[in-house]
Amino acid sequence: MRGALYFSAAMLVFGFQDAVVKTLVRDYAPVFLVMIRYWAFAAFVLFVSARRPGGVAKAARSERPLLQIARSLLLVAQITCIIWSFDQLGLAATHSLFALYPLLTAALGAALLGERVDRVGWLALGLGLAGVLIIMRPGAESADPAAFIALGAATLFAAYNLLTRIAGRHDPASVSFFYNGVFGALGVSLVGPFYAVPVRMEDAPILALLCFTGAFGHFLLIKAYEASEAARLQPLAYIPLPMSMVIGWSYFNETIDTAMLLGAAVIVFAGLLAFARERLRQRRAKATANPSSPAE
Repeated sequence: MRGALYFSAAMLVFGFQDAVVKTLVRDYAPVFLVMIRYWAFAAFVLFVSARRPGGVAKAARSERPLLQIARSLLLVAQITCIIWSFDQLGLAATHSLFALYPLLTAALGAALLGERVDRVGWLALGLGLAGVLIIMRPGAESADPAAFIALGAATLFAAYNLLTRIAGRHDPASVSFFYNGVFGALGVSLVGPFYAVPVRMEDAPILALLCFTGAFGHFLLIKAYEASEAARLQPLAYIPLPMSMVIGWSYFNETIDTAMLLGAAVIVFAGLLAFARERLRQRRAKATANPSSPAE
């Protein structure tokens, strides 16, 4: 329960952060905002790593450093892409399509790693894609090609999750966390300065809020993963979706139509179906490996 509360709080913070980003991206390039956010994130990562046993040297020690760097850069690309989508498509529509990423992660695992996906898993993926089509309405006059930006962000995040899963076989979470912050900041700093513009004084507090919510959200994630398994918390990752709809409609005057609501509901249902199926499979596998006594 403690892990669920921390994770829910983190999702709420990140949902609020999306609204902050949406406010700023009107005047600043997405990659510039990502760079500012990552500078604060890297400082937070270095602070946390220095306080742990072994310090920064232990946090930076990876068995697969190139893999860690690749996944860190993927995350930078994903965040940049989703911020761009917030500007072009809106908060609500972006999160509705981005909710497809757990199903894409499973599909990539099957395609690239040969992981087994049963009929229920493929059914969930099919339902998720149907939800995407409902939202995008291909062929309709209202169809927005910017939807592909949100789907690109979902695909990048699915690839990041897959590489994170592989990295987890070799390195502890603290190492992955370190590479995310430090090498993500280094990577985006190679590009971000080319898009830098003078920050207006009235925007400085909002940028500070962006940095604070990023660091605070990751702090809550750390506490959540210390208290519970990451897989158990997956359904709570959909919290930003309804939050984005409320904020997008009430503050940014975004249109929330029936197609978006129906498509998002189908995608979330498909994701929860896949999650429930995977949890059942894991429980059966544990039961087979550790059969209960006759008394049980």
